[in-house]
Amino acid sequence: MKAVQLVRARIIYSESAFTELALWRVPKPVGGSRHGFKYRLVYLVDGVCVIRYDNEGGKGDHRHVEGKEGPYTFTTPDQLIADFQRDIARWNRENRNP
Repeated sequence: MKAVQLVRARIIYSESAFTELALWRVPKPVGGSRHGFKYRLVYLVDGVCVIRYDNEGGKGDHRHVEGKEGPYTFTTPDQLIADFQRDIARWNRENRNP
């Protein structure tokens, strides 16, 4: 089985803020992950990536918030997107961003 892209989207929030979502089902787990998905979700504001969730090979599941990297526990694609959206909402509240 080849990798199958499940999600590829750009969501524009304002003139200065948008997200890009990419999610694939992969034939075998990416190094450091235990599930059959590869993903990259980013939230950019004024051209700066303020939130990113990804599971690059060798590092496994993790997230970046304002340049600080931390672990992320992947459960399902739906929960991944919900967690990402929750972090965006929190970041916007804390930074008074629309």
